[in-house]
Amino acid sequence: MTLAARAHAHLSEAALHGNLTHLSRRAATPLLLPVKANAYGHGLREIVTLAARHPDVWGFAVATPREAAQVAALHTGRPTLLLTPPTPAEVPVLADLGVRLPVASLAEADALPAHARAHLKVDTGMNRLGARPEEAILVGARLAEHGLLEGAYTHFATADEPDLSFAHEQLRRFRTVLDALPATPQPLLAHAANGGGILSFGALPGMRLARPGLTSYGFAPPHLRAALPLRPVMTLTAQVTHLHTAHAGETVSYGGLWRAPDDTRVATVGIGYADGYPRNATGRAHVLIAGERRPVLGRICMDQLMVDATGLNVQLGDPVTLWTDHDLTVTDVATWGDTIEYEVLTGLGERVERGVDSGE
Repeated sequence: MTLAARAHAHLSEAALHGNLTHLSRRAATPLLLPVKANAYGHGLREIVTLAARHPDVWGFAVATPREAAQVAALHTGRPTLLLTPPTPAEVPVLADLGVRLPVASLAEADALPAHARAHLKVDTGMNRLGARPEEAILVGARLAEHGLLEGAYTHFATADEPDLSFAHEQLRRFRTVLDALPATPQPLLAHAANGGGILSFGALPGMRLARPGLTSYGFAPPHLRAALPLRPVMTLTAQVTHLHTAHAGETVSYGGLWRAPDDTRVATVGIGYADGYPRNATGRAHVLIAGERRPVLGRICMDQLMVDATGLNVQLGDPVTLWTDHDLTVTDVATWGDTIEYEVLTGLGERVERGVDSGE
């Protein structure tokens, strides 16, 4: 007997492919799709499998060696780039898997096995990882000398902000490095644009890849949303697990924060903050139940939350929508939780079952 999950993340292949098409066309390059953090909470296996069918996806970007190995095990035939430094012991293992490796020092360049392929990581102002431009030129030359240099990349710190002056300066610094690197047998795969960079700049001359993260999954900053018709990929639902009436004057959930003004039909829903639904959304959150938008009652619990179902035809096992691609979105939930879409999505727990919507 298969025991069913209480909450489900429904993924739209049409939405994902539409987003990727729009982003690739605007960037005028193939895409290096970030699938780190369980594909931004959407499910690494599911998203990689869907995205590998898209003609504009060159490969995948991950944050950890374990993620790199997981993508490699799916045998998509698409390259995978590790974005953060591996340990020396991990380098030969990853190289054997065909994972492209980030390199930011001469020592790292000299330690690569002969069959590795490297992407030079340039720090143009993010001050997180990478070699500063003057050192990056030396490292890139060493990689080219060893025949290992496949790509070079940097990361914008402010490309999704209204003021793009620092992003322009980062791009200038990156181009200085690219111009100083020796020629490679194949055109160097230079990439800088994240999702904000694609929406803000469009095509960047000389760049052969782009790395749209959250935008691939359907989200953009408010001032950039008009740039492309992106659509959220995930709809999150959970089941009604209990129905009862809270009588007038009774409280609901921990702390007695909500008191029933009248007799209220309460639907308990099988999802909570342990599954990634933010506890800080208490007192503000709404859901869609039986076709209506209704408030969450009282404090959100670890494994469940309660909803006002008064006057609705609701039965045990009915689906309740926590967010979808319209009307009620992850952006709404993030606002109620005083956080950002990234944190809500990547916090979605393993108890939530991911799956591709069969209706699309």
